[in-house]
Amino acid sequence: MTKKFPIKPAHPERICWGCDRYCNADALQCGNGSIATPHPSELFGDDWQSWGLDARQTDGPADASVPAREVPPA
Repeated sequence: MTKKFPIKPAHPERICWGCDRYCNADALQCGNGSIATPHPSELFGDDWQSWGLDARQTDGPADASVPAREVPPA
């Protein structure tokens, strides 16, 4: 069973986020390299969940520039 991934950790720089162990940044146990894997908020900013492949859908209006796919009649 995997651990739940923290969305906004208090001190992301202290942890390696490369696997489910979440080791201290100075005690990498999984052999994930010589440096700690940064949390997405360190790489992309605090709004890291609002964009990308798994971006949360908003309730705003649909983009009018993209036409809806037409389904042929049966």
